Amino acid sequence: METVGLIGAGLLGSALAKRILAAGFTLHGYDPDPAAMRQLQELGANTEDSAAAVAPVCNRIVLCLPTTDIVKDVVSEIESSLTAGSVVVDTTTGDPNTTRELSGQLQARSVTLIDVSVLGSSTVTADGNSLLLAGADEATAAPVERLLNAISDRVHYLGRVGAGQEMKLVANLVLGLNRAVLAEGLHFAEGFGLNPNAALEVLQAGAAYSRVMDAKGHRMIQRDFEPQARLKQHLKDVRMILELGEQKSRWLPLSILHQDILESAQEAGAADLDNSAVIEAWNRLTGPSE
Repeated sequence: METVGLIGAGLLGSALAKRILAAGFTLHGYDPDPAAMRQLQELGANTEDSAAAVAPVCNRIVLCLPTTDIVKDVVSEIESSLTAGSVVVDTTTGDPNTTRELSGQLQARSVTLIDVSVLGSSTVTADGNSLLLAGADEATAAPVERLLNAISDRVHYLGRVGAGQEMKLVANLVLGLNRAVLAEGLHFAEGFGLNPNAALEVLQAGAAYSRVMDAKGHRMIQRDFEPQARLKQHLKDVRMILELGEQKSRWLPLSILHQDILESAQEAGAADLDNSAVIEAWNRLTGPSE
């Protein structure tokens, strides 16, 4: 039975753990949050006392961490324990430039690092319906092919380290703006006194439709913000999108506005809520619908 390590067991990490365990892998995991560790144990994973303790028992390690800075810290912690031929799969939505640097650093130890971004919420991922964006070609990713297929049977190989994260940021730009537009549309409909559920049904039936409406529409209307993917994480992504856009001389005016909207929602207390809580940026000005 193959053994896999998992470092980071938050919303997405726990969903990955479910998929990996369901495929028959033995899983050794670590997260600094005791609640996340308990959840790993309940799922059937073995838990370790530190990230460094995961590396000696696994030559396939999945990272699922909040930021690139934390990835750097974890790589520094586990690097000396990684054996030649090991593969590190970084699912963090992070800075592709830093990921390429870390890949080169580990390659000097005959360790492969590839970025495999996960497009889909924790719920979508746990159900096996996410889309994986791999910063590698199929040959480089071959040692972890079965692991990736355990997470999702939809994998796009984008050829070079960092490309998965770059494509994830492109997708998140479009997806996040879809959520913001839906929130504003529902807010506008409310101003006319239209039934919000009827308004959502019309939007879903016509040319304005997007999948975001299915996943987030009723949650916005009902203010059901139990997190599947936290708003503060998307704000982090938008800030990174703008930083990288500036580096690449790309004009991203909608993302500039989107950052302001997300910051307003965060100031309204929505940071740790689901990203559908972006509608709180409008609610804080006019109050939510009854």
